[in-house]
Amino acid sequence: MRKLLIALVLLSSLLGLAFWNRHTLIVAAVRASGPPELLEPNDEGPGTRWVDDYFTVKAIDPHTFAIGEPRYYQQNYSYLILGETRALLFDAGPGVRDIRSVVDSLTDLPVTFLPSHFHYDHVGNTVVFDRVAVVDLPYLRRRAPDGRLLLLGSEHMGFAEAFDAPTLVVDDWVAPGESIDLGGRMLRVLHTPGHSLDSISLLDASSGQAFSGDFVIPGPLFAFLPNSGMGDYLMGAENVLAAAPTHTRIYAAHRMAPPGVPEVGLGDVADLRDALVEIREGVRDGSGAYPVIYPVNERIELWADPAWLQRWEPSPLGD
Repeated sequence: MRKLLIALVLLSSLLGLAFWNRHTLIVAAVRASGPPELLEPNDEGPGTRWVDDYFTVKAIDPHTFAIGEPRYYQQNYSYLILGETRALLFDAGPGVRDIRSVVDSLTDLPVTFLPSHFHYDHVGNTVVFDRVAVVDLPYLRRRAPDGRLLLLGSEHMGFAEAFDAPTLVVDDWVAPGESIDLGGRMLRVLHTPGHSLDSISLLDASSGQAFSGDFVIPGPLFAFLPNSGMGDYLMGAENVLAAAPTHTRIYAAHRMAPPGVPEVGLGDVADLRDALVEIREGVRDGSGAYPVIYPVNERIELWADPAWLQRWEPSPLGD
């Protein structure tokens, strides 16, 4: 009996260690697969043109461009948003190819790069931009008193594909709720954590456009990664629903399959909010052990920690 008890204690300890180090185990599993090969090009449908053998461009309107990387396995999309006096590039992909050449072909305006969040497939990595903006959160400011922000492994996660975490030289800090003036076009910064603590979305209320990064996409939403949180996700959904007009079209950073630019709507965000509330109250069931997969609607799932590991209080941002 004593040996059985000792074995059970050891097994319990090992299982606990595995759960508390689950992010490390996930990354190790991803790394084992090696760097991904490029996908074969596909017909991207009307209105989309191939810039070269890697990037595509689709004009959402004459002043807004979706820049796709359909041959990268994560099917990334970044957005070039033009005003009258300057432009903003929201995300830059993983840097497998240099997105700046595409941007330069679309505008002569000075361009500021702003990442939706710090994961390696959005910050461009080795690509160096003339001007960089970063969300102004207290814990980030504290780490960059000289304006140089070295991304942490848990923020960047580039070890999954052998990307080193870059140091962002920050020219502009943009606070949640602040509006970025591009000259005749205003973009409101919305803090939309959940996928990661540093995640933001942009809202152009006048044109009825929003840009969500990875916060909401037509596909699985990851809430089990480092810096993810269920309470943060709920707060982010409520922030979007409180700010965006009902007709808003939301352009996301990933799609599941070609063709076309990934798009969701406010109804999807409302479904996400409702799903989160029901998960918190224990009335919406998920499947699987880790991650637990909860249905949001017919296009979206939420991949989360098991209930006993879910964090529902908002993350502290520091003073």
